[in-house]
Amino acid sequence: MREAAADNPNSEEQGGGAPTANNGRDYGLHHDQQQKAAAPEMDAGALFVLKSKGSWVHCGYHLTTSIVGPPLLSLPFAFTLLGWAGGVVSLAAAALVTFYSYNLLSLVLEHYDQMGRRQLRFRDMANQILGPKWGRYCVGPIQFIVCYGAVVGCTLLGGQCMKAIYVLLNPDGTLKLYMFVTIFGCFMLTLAQIPSFHSLRHINLLSLLLCLGYSACATAAAIHIGSSSSSSPPKEYSVPGDDTADRLFGVFNAVAIIATTCGNGIIPEIQATVAPPVKGKMFKGLCVCYAVVLAAFFSVAISGYWAFGNRAQGLVLSNFVDNGRPLVPKWFVLMVNVFTILQLSAVAVVYLQPTNEVLEGTFGDPKSKQFSARNVIPRVLSRSLSVVFATTVAAMLPFFGDINALIGAFGFIPLDFILPVIFYNLTFKPSKRSLVFWLNSSIAVLFSAVGAIAAVAAVRQISLDAKAYRLFANV
Repeated sequence: MREAAADNPNSEEQGGGAPTANNGRDYGLHHDQQQKAAAPEMDAGALFVLKSKGSWVHCGYHLTTSIVGPPLLSLPFAFTLLGWAGGVVSLAAAALVTFYSYNLLSLVLEHYDQMGRRQLRFRDMANQILGPKWGRYCVGPIQFIVCYGAVVGCTLLGGQCMKAIYVLLNPDGTLKLYMFVTIFGCFMLTLAQIPSFHSLRHINLLSLLLCLGYSACATAAAIHIGSSSSSSPPKEYSVPGDDTADRLFGVFNAVAIIATTCGNGIIPEIQATVAPPVKGKMFKGLCVCYAVVLAAFFSVAISGYWAFGNRAQGLVLSNFVDNGRPLVPKWFVLMVNVFTILQLSAVAVVYLQPTNEVLEGTFGDPKSKQFSARNVIPRVLSRSLSVVFATTVAAMLPFFGDINALIGAFGFIPLDFILPVIFYNLTFKPSKRSLVFWLNSSIAVLFSAVGAIAAVAAVRQISLDAKAYRLFANV
């Protein structure tokens, strides 16, 4: 697909086609002048948070943390709503389409970079390609809701993992879920102060190792439990549901879960961290990321569904304990939960970056030094308040999983499946008789319909579960 842009017959002056070799050399010669010319127009958020200093390896770390997170532990549950064939096909399709769409998005970003108009944020791309109203009133708010929703979800999940450890060690303990959510939020207060996205590269390398660790542990535990005649629960692989409508809505709920699991929503911000020239670096980072995606997603999804069937819970770690009795050694359950908690903190701080960028763009001063009192004081206050609010929402709404499915339908599907192919077609203008044009158009139409139906299914599930909702519930 990276060669497709270069084959476009349209010229640069017409707004299409990839830059020529001469343009690439001109870009290299004049890049410093272009950056200096653009610097006075940059706000503090872009200047300080989205520093362009990273390599393609760092890009791979950021991508892996933003995609391969603990929500993958919900994939066995998604399989319960789809069955074997539907689950494997849906997960494979989501991985393939997201890799394709993220690659298209990186091509568009490279195109504008080589023209001397580097786009650092999703809303910048929407402003350039669709017009300023789309960036300001549609793409920007959707991305903000998706990313901040991910922070809330990670905070809640971190609290739930902490509570699982507590219950395992002290079954008669009296501490409530919201207390553990608050503890996790306090930890996040410290991580939120890390100054820039690029500064997270070492944390995200650790995150990559952690996600491989708990994925391998979850897979091994599921295989052990599923193979044990004494601890293995009875397995049933039929798709649950009282009637066809229930099963159909369950299918679209599962699609929203898988889309959220494969979702990213911050590809432009990640590519913004790459030092110039950016050409080809994002593709290498995506290859690193998707090697981890394929290994972690399919191993956990298939082993978890095989071991527990349609009894797989929303977080497969919950299946490792049956009525307070661990089905694997207690130390093993503790280790997996610790790995998960640590990686959740990395995922949360990555998805805080678009929020941090907006806050610094609003309250920061690009003419002052990044670590001057003028910028440090507003940064600490605004980021701390952001984390406190996310922690409060997570503690108040412990049923956030239902809401997260709605966010996935309204947010991740448009940002990750629909907009990249539209951006590519509008930027490079492939021939309407070409395979690329029709493939991209088909993806946009298909996932628009899927997103709409998944949103309806998520709203329906929220209404069904509403009777169990209580603020600060100890679930």
